[in-house]
Amino acid sequence: MAAVERYRIMINEEKVILMTKLASYESHRGKKDIAITHYFRNDYIGFQVLKSTIAATISFLALFGIYVLYHFEELMQDIYKMDLLEFGKDVVILYLCVVGAYGIVSYIVSATRYSRAKKSLKNYYSSLKKLAGMYDK
Repeated sequence: MAAVERYRIMINEEKVILMTKLASYESHRGKKDIAITHYFRNDYIGFQVLKSTIAATISFLALFGIYVLYHFEELMQDIYKMDLLEFGKDVVILYLCVVGAYGIVSYIVSATRYSRAKKSLKNYYSSLKKLAGMYDK
């Protein structure tokens, strides 16, 4: 029984629990959070918005191409009757609305991710300081 008590004194359960939580955070979510916070806030958000704008453009072009192919016969029959400038203007307005919506959603999601990552890393670093303080005792 004395040997069990001696080991219990040597191993601080609070340290072990804290180290386990820190190691779990480092190996999972911590990698993503550290990668996010390597950027300045505006740089990270701007890069994410740029990526989503490019993705929205590619998606819009693909869907517009599918629409044109699906309605090709109608478009060819009505091409001389329709106002091409008005049609082009409608397409550009639709494109700007789609890209604008993607950009706004991307901005909100990126800003939220960045603030969560900063908060999580702040908690992580405070836990590291707490762990370091346990070793000083």
